[in-house]
Amino acid sequence: MSVLNKLVVTAMPLIPKAIVGRVARRYIAGPTLADGVRTVKRLNEAGMMTTMDLLGEDVKDAREAQAVRDNILPILQAVHQNSLNSNISIKPTQLGLSIDKELGRQNIRAILEEARKLGNFVRIDMEDAQTTDNTLEIYRKLKGEGFSNTGVVIQSYLHRSETDVRSLVKEGANIRLCKGIYNESPAIAFKGRQEIRDNFMNLLQIILEGGSYVGIATHDDFLIDGAMNLIQKLGLKPAQYEFQMLLGVRESRRDDIVRAGHRLRVYVPYGEQWYAYSTRRLKENPAMAWYITKAIFIR
Repeated sequence: MSVLNKLVVTAMPLIPKAIVGRVARRYIAGPTLADGVRTVKRLNEAGMMTTMDLLGEDVKDAREAQAVRDNILPILQAVHQNSLNSNISIKPTQLGLSIDKELGRQNIRAILEEARKLGNFVRIDMEDAQTTDNTLEIYRKLKGEGFSNTGVVIQSYLHRSETDVRSLVKEGANIRLCKGIYNESPAIAFKGRQEIRDNFMNLLQIILEGGSYVGIATHDDFLIDGAMNLIQKLGLKPAQYEFQMLLGVRESRRDDIVRAGHRLRVYVPYGEQWYAYSTRRLKENPAMAWYITKAIFIR
């Protein structure tokens, strides 16, 4: 990381919200559902699938969690009405998991019910390690109730992930595989860049050889190239997997993946809570500090 990037990341709390907002336009569809729909249409026209996400997490009030649920249902309706090639992603803590596990399950269930009526799919996101067991439990209960239109996320930096993946593959789960972004203890998480990569590839091989559908969620060339080599080695067809990338990140690489004939899904976040998401992404990827610098000094 350059000295300039370090300074920008350190000074993030002092940077005016308007400046962060100027940079955020690269990563956020906008504050409204209509903004999200416009962005998805553009990506669909470019041959990409999407997953839409209403920004926010860790809700502490039951009524607020129910309001979030009621604001997510229109996303599914908008996807259907506009014939978009998109599913949705939801965060359990946004829907009440931190308040009461059953509240979270019921809110997620209502979303899955609406998605099933409309022929759509819901990805249950994985958050920090304290939520992993409860998230997997909710997923399994809902799957057991007959909701086949849902899947989970596995983070390759967690020590437990191989055990989780082997169980999920036996269950025929639809899995998104990513590195993981939360700051977890070394007691439960790999910290070295290469060991996280190596575990990602190990988990991906288990998933693909086990026949589960997987979303390969990464911007890392080492992992993209490794995944493509593994896909070729196993003789897989594009319908058996997809790559996934964030809106606004590595767009030229994203386009290359699509041109090579692979399915690719773009994560499209929108909503009023764009600031927390944007600052977190900028801290995760300090190289993006250059965009902050340009927003401050170049008009």
